[in-house]
Amino acid sequence: MAYLKDELQGFVPVEQATEIMKDVARGSSLLRLSKVTEMTSDTKKIPVMVEGPGAYWVGEGERIKTSKAGWIYPELKAKKLAVIVPTTKEKLNDTTIAVFEELKEPIGEAFYQAIDAAGFFGTNSPFASNIMKSVEKCGHKIEIDTNGTGKLDLDVSDAMATVEDAGYDVNGFAAKIGIKNSLRKLRDANGNQLFVDGVNGKEFYSLPIEFSRNGAWDKTKAELIGADWDKSLVGIRAELEYEILKEATLQDTLWTDGKPLSLAEQDMIAIKATMRLAYLVIKDEAFCAVVPKGSLGELTVESAEGTVTGKTSITVKPAKAEGNSYKYKVATNPTMPKYGDACTSGYTNWNGTDEISGTAGQKIVVVEVDSENKAKKAGITALTVKSE
Repeated sequence: MAYLKDELQGFVPVEQATEIMKDVARGSSLLRLSKVTEMTSDTKKIPVMVEGPGAYWVGEGERIKTSKAGWIYPELKAKKLAVIVPTTKEKLNDTTIAVFEELKEPIGEAFYQAIDAAGFFGTNSPFASNIMKSVEKCGHKIEIDTNGTGKLDLDVSDAMATVEDAGYDVNGFAAKIGIKNSLRKLRDANGNQLFVDGVNGKEFYSLPIEFSRNGAWDKTKAELIGADWDKSLVGIRAELEYEILKEATLQDTLWTDGKPLSLAEQDMIAIKATMRLAYLVIKDEAFCAVVPKGSLGELTVESAEGTVTGKTSITVKPAKAEGNSYKYKVATNPTMPKYGDACTSGYTNWNGTDEISGTAGQKIVVVEVDSENKAKKAGITALTVKSE
């Protein structure tokens, strides 16, 4: 029987790892809706048909024409997702199996919260794509109450139409848990409920709907997301690894004195569990959203080395609207504005082309503002600065 003190790193025991992955699959709205594929390495190419073969009417004795289907091969790239769980030093004297049996629930919860936040909104995400980024790129969004108060069903229908106009069908929804009250009040012309909260599943417009309960949903960006979820792809590597930390200071975990938790000072240990996962939006046009009134739009901000030492070259997409301008701020941990915030104090005007000063380790927030310096869109990225 193996004890944790004798196995300070390795793979999570198979039975407990399986239970953790089941918890992740149950708790993640993204995984429940998306296509999920198993990965045996950190990269995997997925064949996706973008143009089907043609069919032809053929007369008697005529040669049958041949046609070629069009394929693309998007690549899933797995990234490491880690959770750190502080615990008492006495756990070192327990068996490895017993420790992970006790901690499997908080580990699973931390994993699926991070997965949903990254996939839906790009929050703390290592991936190039996320759903709301695709929605912003294609403009497939409808503000809530566009059709009047209490007409959420019509707002959702209008959002679905943006996907349908692009040639796809919405086959399910994800939404914040707080929208359920509004859904329960919706009726069709015959007085029947449009939202069904059944024992065997929840449906809206006769399509499955998942409600995010895990704290990952960003209510400032979306009320509800609709999609052809076959175009949302998750890749998962099966094994889970762990490592015992004894000397680390956990910056994101505060002790009772309000300071970051020092494991050595508090005579504690922490268990770092890691999994590998990939996420990819295959078709931007397959996604839509009903968004809050006046929700902050998303800018994709990229940083590259400038031409001069200490400078960075910034690119922003999509292009700003006519009459709007850019402002930016650089800091170690700059905060994003809210929609409509006045971006004056602490911000610098930017023409969209000049290189910007900064240092490695800093981040930049770029904001698109209107003529009154009110925030309309924003994005953030880490700086890449030319060194000597």
